[in-house]
Amino acid sequence: MEIRSTEPLAQTLKSAIQTGNVATLMDLLDRDPSLAQARVVGPKAESRTLLHLATDWPGHFPRVAETIELLLERGADSNAPMFGGNAPEKPLHWAASSNDVTAIDALLDGGADIESPGAIFTNGTAMSDAVIFAQWNAARRLLERGAKTTFTESAGLGLMDRLADFYEQGPPPDSQLVTAALWHACRGGQLETVQFLAGKGANINWVGWDKLAPLDGAVQSRNAELMAWLLQQGARHARDLTGLG
Repeated sequence: MEIRSTEPLAQTLKSAIQTGNVATLMDLLDRDPSLAQARVVGPKAESRTLLHLATDWPGHFPRVAETIELLLERGADSNAPMFGGNAPEKPLHWAASSNDVTAIDALLDGGADIESPGAIFTNGTAMSDAVIFAQWNAARRLLERGAKTTFTESAGLGLMDRLADFYEQGPPPDSQLVTAALWHACRGGQLETVQFLAGKGANINWVGWDKLAPLDGAVQSRNAELMAWLLQQGARHARDLTGLG
C-alpha cells in the first residue's frame, strides 16, 4: 500500500507515531492490518515505511519502543529500505543518524539486521551513519550489540585493538584512509588513536566532510587534551587552511 504524504491518513499515521499515541496507531492497524506494511510517498516520490517515520530526524519520539514493537508485531519489515531518497537507508540507519538508542534497541530486538547496507555516503551499515554524523551514543550501542566496524569507524570509536588488527591481518591502509580515520578519531575525541594514526602518516590538516579539519573535530569533541596535542603538532582550523585542504 502507498499513501501520499499529503493524504489525511498519512498525516494521522505520522502524528500517532511521532507523538507516541500508540492507542490511535493500534486502532488504525486494527481497522486495516495492511497499514503496517504501507509506504508513505513524499512530493519527490521518496517512499518510506512507518518504521522510518518512527526513526526520522530528530528521533527520540515519545514511546518509540512501543511504537516500533507494535508495528513489528503487526508485520512491518524492520529491514525495508527507503526508496527514492539519497540512499536506501533502513529504519536502523535513521535511528543511528538520530542518536536514538531506544529505537536502535527496539529495532534490533525485533529482528533488524545490524549489518544491513544502505548508509548515506558509504552504502555501509547503521554504524557508518552513526560515526559519520558523530552520533556516539548510537555508535557505542551498536558496538555493544555486536556491530562490526570499518577502519575509519574503529578510529572514531577509539578501538585500538581493531585498528591493530587491520595492520596485522593484511596490507596496511593507504594514506588517504589513514587520514580519514584520524579525522573521525578527532571528532570522537580519541587522543590515543589520533596519536597512533599520526604516527602512521595521517595528515593532521586535511579538511574533510562539512569543511572540518581534524582540529575542528577535536573542538567539537570537547577534548582539551586532544586539542592541545594537535596544536603542538601544527594542526590548524579549516578556516586557516585555504588552499591547503
